[in-house]
Amino acid sequence: MYTRKNQRDLTRTEKNRLVGALLELKRSGRYDEFVTLHGQYYVTDDEPGPRVGHMTPSFFPWHRRFLLEFERALQAVDPGVSVPYWDWTKDNTPAASLWAEDFLGGNGRAGDQKVMTGPFAHATGNWEIRASVSDGAYLTRNFGRPSAPVSLPTRQDVAKALSDPLYDAAPWNSTATKGFRNKIEGWGRPGGTATAFNHNRVHRWVGGVMLGAASPNDPVFWLHHAFMDLLWDRWQQAHPSSGYLPREKLTGSDPQRGRVFSLDEPMPPWNVPPAQLLDHSRIYRYT
Repeated sequence: MYTRKNQRDLTRTEKNRLVGALLELKRSGRYDEFVTLHGQYYVTDDEPGPRVGHMTPSFFPWHRRFLLEFERALQAVDPGVSVPYWDWTKDNTPAASLWAEDFLGGNGRAGDQKVMTGPFAHATGNWEIRASVSDGAYLTRNFGRPSAPVSLPTRQDVAKALSDPLYDAAPWNSTATKGFRNKIEGWGRPGGTATAFNHNRVHRWVGGVMLGAASPNDPVFWLHHAFMDLLWDRWQQAHPSSGYLPREKLTGSDPQRGRVFSLDEPMPPWNVPPAQLLDHSRIYRYT
């Protein structure tokens, strides 16, 4: 049993150890394998085949296992390291502690959005972007997207999603208008004015490489998804009589059959069903 802390509560030593483990994972090539894996399982509504990582009920359990695998890789470097979480409802400005030069570094510069500060700046020689759909070799960020401003989600936005007692609902994709899953994952509603909520809105606020399927290229990805995992935990506690949906494999007449993973259907690439990822309490806890 270990603890995932709020990033604002990390000591200087804990920050240094986490940064050191991230850099070693990058040096070994393992970090880029995780980036590639995330991109491989970023399948949209419009693409054919199973949809396990995004726009789907298994968004939460799939990313829980993804984070666990990443965390185990970090702990193979330093057993005392865990993934902290970023509560962006509180630490919601570029001056927040996670963007300090001794931790994740700050915003990208005007023009090319190149991050110039911190241990993951390209100038340090330790963080070259390799697993990407673009040609850029450096980490990029564009806080708040000044050309078309976007703000981080609020506590009220999160509370609204947490209040929904339904986990997910048909059509089990990015257009679902009911259920906690899409209200947190945050895909826009058809005909609506907003195009991104909660999880997705955070990706847009950070900008740069966080915008695409290769978003784990920015180390803040892991802190963001640790907070997603914590919010799933809070939803479970708030609605103990509710659970993961769909419980049963979709029927042959359902257009999402074979694309969406029900409670006991094994998820690639680990061959583990959502049912085995509903409870993390024997592995880690949050503070």
